[in-house]
Amino acid sequence: MTDRSKPADTTLGGRQLKPATLMMGHGYNPKLSEGSLKPPIFLTSTFAFESAAAGKRHFEGITGKRPGGADGLVYGRFNGPDQEILEDRLAIWDGAEESLVFSSGMSAIATLLLTRCDKGDVVVHSGPLYAATETFIAKVLARFGVTYLDFPAGATREQIEALLEQAKAQAAQNGGKLALIYLESPANPTNALVDIEAVAQARDAVLGQDGPPIAIDNTFLGPLWQQPLLHGADVVVYSLTKYVGGHSDLVAGGLSGAKKWMDPIRTLRNVMGTILDPHSSWMLLRSLETVELRMTRAGENAVKVCAFLAAHPKVEGLGYLGMISDPRQQDIFDRHCTGAGSTFSLFIKGGEAESFRFLDALRLAKLAVSLGGTETLASHPAAMTHLSVPDERKAALGITDNLVRISIGIEDPDDLIADFEQALDAV
Repeated sequence: MTDRSKPADTTLGGRQLKPATLMMGHGYNPKLSEGSLKPPIFLTSTFAFESAAAGKRHFEGITGKRPGGADGLVYGRFNGPDQEILEDRLAIWDGAEESLVFSSGMSAIATLLLTRCDKGDVVVHSGPLYAATETFIAKVLARFGVTYLDFPAGATREQIEALLEQAKAQAAQNGGKLALIYLESPANPTNALVDIEAVAQARDAVLGQDGPPIAIDNTFLGPLWQQPLLHGADVVVYSLTKYVGGHSDLVAGGLSGAKKWMDPIRTLRNVMGTILDPHSSWMLLRSLETVELRMTRAGENAVKVCAFLAAHPKVEGLGYLGMISDPRQQDIFDRHCTGAGSTFSLFIKGGEAESFRFLDALRLAKLAVSLGGTETLASHPAAMTHLSVPDERKAALGITDNLVRISIGIEDPDDLIADFEQALDAV
């Protein structure tokens, strides 16, 4: 378990250690767990206090009477050794003061939004968002008097400033505040990029540096290919199910950012019980040891597969960050991203029928939702993950009937190309 009496050492002889190195032991002291090389799974619901006074101090932190949370281990709904080690390591990848882990990506998003929003408040977000995120903002928060305004992913600073002015006025009219600016970049499923720096500049110009935080769903590129905190974001959001977990065998979510943002979110997580369980946390510790290797291989595979698909006569186009045609999107990519990722949109010539024939003919790639696993996955967003999105909004966001979302895994790339070739033959 973690030794909180000593600060974790992230340097060696004055050299700053890389995240890939720190994933092997950061935040864990084998001496405190019978010398176990790897952290055990702590399957306990509660932890014994060293004294009554210590118990009181822990609860002062948990209830918010004293800032900063508990100083030690208290109860499984609040914290645990596996979760704390995982949070320490996730924070390293994001360059964040702190990270928090949750039972799913949506429980992380819901806890973030509920922490920030009160009656009369306004949320500003980019579009498209993951369908469940849009639903939570537009339908669930609406029940409590929270409204929203949205802008397209490729909006300019001037367009974003105008929308923030509108949101500021709307919040004042409703007796609330502009609670949160929520981004998703790359967007699901189109891979559209948001200019994080432009959003931060617009926020500061309209609302000042004490304005609402900027949160961003970094699932498609994080933590390896994009670090939004370096470009003006305040909170990074993850479905850890995807690349971080990377084996399609768990569901989890995460948030990273400065302590001032994480503390109130942690307090609400304590109340709601949206923390991740010990076993899944332990599995994610395993996954973080290989995340750089897995993501690098998947990215290399995607380069080869997309080169084949781009030249195929039955392919209308690709929404792949390694083949951007729009100059503004390319500029955002060059400033914000260090890799093109391995999840992309494949546009089949035709419509739903042709896309379904392609999907049904796949043999190596699996027909399933999700992404970022060791295996290649393919799905049809318009008919699956984004089915609940109104048709007119899907059309506006470019979620068409001929869009197939592909997530490339770590298989042999030539084998994947052979599978896509025979599946396209069936179209």
